[in-house]
Amino acid sequence: QHQTAQRQQRIYQELAQAFGRNGIQTLMIENVLPQLEAETNLILSRLSANQLHVQFVTQRSTKSKSKSIKIDDVKTFRSNAKEGAADGEAPRSRLTHTSSARLIETLDILIADAHGTRPYETYSGGEAFRVNFAIRLALSRLLAQRSGTALQLLIIDEGFGTQDAEGCDRLIAAINAIAPAFACILTVTHVPHFKEAFQARIEVIKTEHGSQVSLSL
Repeated sequence: QHQTAQRQQRIYQELAQAFGRNGIQTLMIENVLPQLEAETNLILSRLSANQLHVQFVTQRSTKSKSKSIKIDDVKTFRSNAKEGAADGEAPRSRLTHTSSARLIETLDILIADAHGTRPYETYSGGEAFRVNFAIRLALSRLLAQRSGTALQLLIIDEGFGTQDAEGCDRLIAAINAIAPAFACILTVTHVPHFKEAFQARIEVIKTEHGSQVSLSL
């Protein structure tokens, strides 16, 4: 019974590892990332005039350091010990550092522009919004393809205020380019320039007596 229990324990441990974050989950992510990256960059190129590019990285190299003290000269140490401690000399030693690189599983999103690869936090609000929009739309398309269904509705809620006039025009062009893939695209915005770009509009106007809704086709 003890051997049977040990064998079952090993099986369960292997199953837990296989279905854990470093097992099948990682393999599934690694298999889908190239397609997601290509789709993201296709959308992002339209939004940034080919100025922004993203890369998904699933492994990162880290270095672990270990310290060891090594006596430089054993003979000198022995000689000093025989002569006595009156000299107050301590055995000479050096501190050695050793480092070994290892890979850890991760999911980093690297963003590059004309100046090279920079952290996400260093990009402007408009640039960050375009990257987020491209990734989310690419992920939605990928999920729809894998489920065998078509995306019917796309809702874009705010975020346009971070765009300058040029960025806003690129975003409008990108939305018009992907429009045939959806039955309906709804955008929520307070930006007049963005609002005027679409003929069909539902405008909500706040008044003293409450909100009024007008429809333009």
